[in-house]
Amino acid sequence: MSHSLSMPASCRASLRTSFAMSGALVATALLLPLTAHADQQSSETPAASGETASYDTTDESPRSAYLSDWYNQNVTVIGSKDIRFGPQKIDDIYLEYEFFGRKGPLDLYGYIDMPKFFGIGNAADSGAFDGGSPIFAEIKPRLSLNELSGRDLSLGPISEWYLAANWIYDWGHNSDNRQNTLYTGLGTDIDTGSPLGMSFNFYGKYQWENYGAENENSWDGYRAQLEYNYPLASFDNGASLFYAGFTNYDFGSDLGDGDSTRTNEAVVATNAFVYSFTHLRFLAVARYFHNGGQWNDGSELNFGDGDFRVRSTGWGYYLGVGWQF
Repeated sequence: MSHSLSMPASCRASLRTSFAMSGALVATALLLPLTAHADQQSSETPAASGETASYDTTDESPRSAYLSDWYNQNVTVIGSKDIRFGPQKIDDIYLEYEFFGRKGPLDLYGYIDMPKFFGIGNAADSGAFDGGSPIFAEIKPRLSLNELSGRDLSLGPISEWYLAANWIYDWGHNSDNRQNTLYTGLGTDIDTGSPLGMSFNFYGKYQWENYGAENENSWDGYRAQLEYNYPLASFDNGASLFYAGFTNYDFGSDLGDGDSTRTNEAVVATNAFVYSFTHLRFLAVARYFHNGGQWNDGSELNFGDGDFRVRSTGWGYYLGVGWQF
């Protein structure tokens, strides 16, 4: 089940001036790369690592602190507690590679998780080395209709329109342990007239594999996604503190119609705080689940080891430390 911390698209855009993004849980995305926080700092401000806090290039200093002037990457070790995308809460320590950037009309965000990479997790957790999924991935490309058309398509507070997609893939060891989901629709960036960054995406969902659920190989529901971010503080040591969040509302599914343990709707709201230097970053995330993964909170299940009660509503938490490059 998803570990996503994807970064909100509006956050990625403002940071790179700079989701995307979300990215981001988030991020993330997301979770949550803050590579471009340095755009808001002076190029003379030294980071704690001894490098300039800004990655802007000049004729005198052509090399950036990063490998690319648009494609941002980070690797993060994340510890998670009480994650509720499945019928059983998951605790895990895993490795994540995350990437995002804007190039012409393309606004790109994505990540690849390696669940239980360090062999640490609770009884419900599994990963690459104990018969579970070796990879969980999410890719969120958006194409700017403004740039593709060469026109100003702004409408009221909506500054930019996108063709938007979100592909999620869990590479389980067989079809009953695999997810393959595609969301497609329209996205927007919203001008709030303040440091608050915001975007909104609306998708229809096509479900291929879904861990053996009844809605496989069908169009099944919609997702409304609101992403938001706010810079909180900059410090004399070159670090920045940033808030990024997003809320996903899934609705219109038929999954719960014939199964009392499933639901037709679900909500996930993510709140992330990131303390970031030029390369080193620390993150803390609180995520609220309501019927996470469309599992009906309080229903009873038995997977062969005795009855248990689904706990798909409540809070989950993440802590991480990563390196941006």
